Amino acid sequence: MTHEKMILAIVTTKGETVAGGAPIFICQTKEEMEQIAANLEAILDGIAHELSEGLLIIVKH
Repeated sequence: MTHEKMILAIVTTKGETVAGGAPIFICQTKEEMEQIAANLEAILDGIAHELSEGLLIIVKH
């Protein structure tokens, strides 16, 4: 089974607003959120997309 497109992780400063099957990384600041998202992009070979203020998803295309 291969997945061509999928959400690899969620990175947020608003942990109370997210749920689901992808790993969720809850951050205290926007700067921490951006740093973790950048690291996850590199580690997971994904791309970060900002869905709203304080909410990023790491996606595999």
